[in-house]
Amino acid sequence: MAEEIKVEITRRETIKPSSPTPQHLRSVEFSLMDQLAPDFYGPTILFYRFSTCTDSDQRPPFEIASERVQRLRKTLSKTLALFYPLAGRVRNNLFVECNDDGGEFVEARVPCSITELLQKPDLEMLKKFLPVETESTKSATGGCLLFVQATIFDCGGIAVGLSISHKIFDGYTFGVFINSWAKTALETSDHARDQDEHVIRPDFATASRLFPPLLELSGSEAPAVEFIKDKCVTRRYVFDAKKIEALQSKAASESVKNPTRVEAVSGLIWKCAMEASRSNSGGFLRQSVWCQNMNMRPRIVPPLAENVAGNLVGYFAAKIGEYESDNTDMKELVNKFRKGIKEAVENYGKRVDIEEVKRTLDEYGKLIKNAEIDNYNCTSWCKFPFYELDLGFGKPIWVSIASVAYKNCVLLMDTREGDGIEVWLVLREVDMVLVEGNKELLAFASLNPSVI
Repeated sequence: MAEEIKVEITRRETIKPSSPTPQHLRSVEFSLMDQLAPDFYGPTILFYRFSTCTDSDQRPPFEIASERVQRLRKTLSKTLALFYPLAGRVRNNLFVECNDDGGEFVEARVPCSITELLQKPDLEMLKKFLPVETESTKSATGGCLLFVQATIFDCGGIAVGLSISHKIFDGYTFGVFINSWAKTALETSDHARDQDEHVIRPDFATASRLFPPLLELSGSEAPAVEFIKDKCVTRRYVFDAKKIEALQSKAASESVKNPTRVEAVSGLIWKCAMEASRSNSGGFLRQSVWCQNMNMRPRIVPPLAENVAGNLVGYFAAKIGEYESDNTDMKELVNKFRKGIKEAVENYGKRVDIEEVKRTLDEYGKLIKNAEIDNYNCTSWCKFPFYELDLGFGKPIWVSIASVAYKNCVLLMDTREGDGIEVWLVLREVDMVLVEGNKELLAFASLNPSVI
């Protein structure tokens, strides 16, 4: 499909905040974690089927969809007034100059129906619905921090692709932003006040007070967590609710009697990846580490409010040593997850210690770059309410990312029904060949099934 369907860009425009950023808010200082955050654009694509708001609206679907895209432009401008750093530019890895330069809004068309695309999603094709390459590093050197692409299908369906710089937003803050945009898009003159009461107003000052930036990390060449690029392929696996229940039963043990959905699925993915790596290493069991990102807001002491914006991501690590048994099963892997989580929660449960945070992030960065260790980096978006995001024309039929080039990355998110899990897995080509044929994995998950 990637060769058959061409996405045509029809318009590019800079979207500025609907009102100027006040002078006293014109500079947002980085926190230490912003300084060390990886420089890439977090990719998310929301797919919306066409539906009319009223039965009496007989206009062509494309005309209605075009009107909806214009509403997106206007409401994005209003949302940027609240999330004003997104319209600014990074300076010297120390702060965001909130100069209202704006984000980029791209409009596009694709000559097919949304159903045709989603029958069997082409993960490479999905890149065309994103406005900038995920691996781009332009945001750290003065480029746009926000890109949006609204693509209209012939049927009137719309794909909204968002690319936001990880230098200033973590996944949680992105969720706050997109929820705020959705609430703004749904506003009407009749209940605008009620809607506004539910919009979370972000706090861009607290993170840098808790974790002040370090001057020695200024400049575009400052060290940061950096994911490794390789000859990688991306695959999408879907676990339905019944299979996850069976997997949880299989992973249960005396140590962990009730594995979570994420623990059970992660355990199987890690097991399959380790087996592939061992086969491609001549049977030698390499050291292996599963690093799972964690939202630090509710875990540090005292807990932070949900509106504290920026990069506030910690992680826990589960480790398999090179001398451990090569018969490691899911029970043992899930047990290691639980121990890793407990250690991390105890660590983050202490009062904020900036030196400890720096040490932990330095350790994480070194783990990723260590060629002697297989390091798998996992982010869970499970329980994020993506499928509730009504931008004024219904809720999304599918939420996705696209293929990326970063080695050993794993993303978990809920299915539309809320009880299944989609896994986006990125591995080296040689490892993925073996994982794709893993009978245990295929007994629990479907490889890239239809979204329809």
